[in-house]
Amino acid sequence: MPETLDLTHDTVLPPPLDTLLPRWLTEVPLYRAGAAAVGPDGGVTTAAFRRLPFITKRDIRRDFPRNFLRAGVDLDALLDRDLVELEHTSGTSDERTPLLLARGWWTEQEERALRLNRVVAGVLDEFPSARRVTIVSPVCSGDICYQGRPSRAERIVGRALFVNLSRHPFLWSDAELARMAAEAVEWQPQFLDVDPVYGARFALYCKHAGIRLPSLRFILASYEFVSVVHRRILERVFGVPVFNLYGSTETGHLLMEDDRGDMAPSHATAWLEEHESDARGIGELIVTTLTNDYMPLVRYRIGDLVERHGPPANATYTVHGRVMDAFSTPANSRVTTRELDACFAGMAGVAHYQMVEPTAGQWRLRFVPEGNGPGAAELAGLRERLADRLGAANGLSLEPADALMPESSGKFRLGYPHQPPPNRR
Repeated sequence: MPETLDLTHDTVLPPPLDTLLPRWLTEVPLYRAGAAAVGPDGGVTTAAFRRLPFITKRDIRRDFPRNFLRAGVDLDALLDRDLVELEHTSGTSDERTPLLLARGWWTEQEERALRLNRVVAGVLDEFPSARRVTIVSPVCSGDICYQGRPSRAERIVGRALFVNLSRHPFLWSDAELARMAAEAVEWQPQFLDVDPVYGARFALYCKHAGIRLPSLRFILASYEFVSVVHRRILERVFGVPVFNLYGSTETGHLLMEDDRGDMAPSHATAWLEEHESDARGIGELIVTTLTNDYMPLVRYRIGDLVERHGPPANATYTVHGRVMDAFSTPANSRVTTRELDACFAGMAGVAHYQMVEPTAGQWRLRFVPEGNGPGAAELAGLRERLADRLGAANGLSLEPADALMPESSGKFRLGYPHQPPPNRR
């Protein structure tokens, strides 16, 4: 297994980055401004690597796909030979971004990440043709995007069945949920692949209707931050472990929750760095991909916060949520999505929530109750924990809601700060 990139010493980059990066810097138009980082011997040192600028989704979109196509390479020819496929990100925090992916890349990198978990690997070995039911935003999810009302046959991709037709889970009717559940039962999946909000809504219906999925072995929660609220519902209703699978459409799956609860990196998929970590070790994740040579991402600013544990070669990670969703306290300290979410640990009666800061220093928690919702004492305790975390002696209200709406991408944000928090050291 290759090691995670260690930037603490000025050395030549380790494989495979030592051979990939010089070629990308000299051949890929987007990176040619960094070609000076390639030394006379054809190598790139870690110091030179650190000086390369970050790229963002805006850089990917600018002049796409010519910014990635090497000299003499024609996109139509690649498509005609079935070597690549064109996809798009879901556009959670920005407009949708086009992607150039090697044919079969998504399946290969996903399988590699899943096998970092021994429980999941065991199920995949026992069921080489393991079936999944996918419950996510139908706008775009991995290798499928659809609109309208496709038939069941049109929603089967390989061994995956996509069951929901709407990106508004709190507006799903009982008839729609009954159809989804019936299709899931008939499909007999070994696992569910869910956006955690969508999955929790589906789980609560199954609980109410007494529907069981006896073939189910585990649940993958991905696509956005996995809250303790949604995990608790999924585990309680279906009685199988929930594992967090973290990544993005453009980078592939970067971290997989293992059977010990640690987020293990997929070393073969990408090199990971942390940028401007604060005193607690929480910093912005920077990704250099390794396996999609048609569209390599060098020092890609993915927009998420992580905390690394242990030395780079044997690191595990804690995912803290998106940079843009973190709050800033009156004392000017950052509160990440994960830190806020910890206030809900062990608490029942909440199906989903959003923390909103409409004006600086004023917070409003909107939540969808589960059943009758939490009692007065539980809400008082939650308010105390949230106020303590946010440094909000006053100005924190709790409001139940029948429904909470997603972004245009179909994904949900747990935090809406008044303004993006500044970087902190």
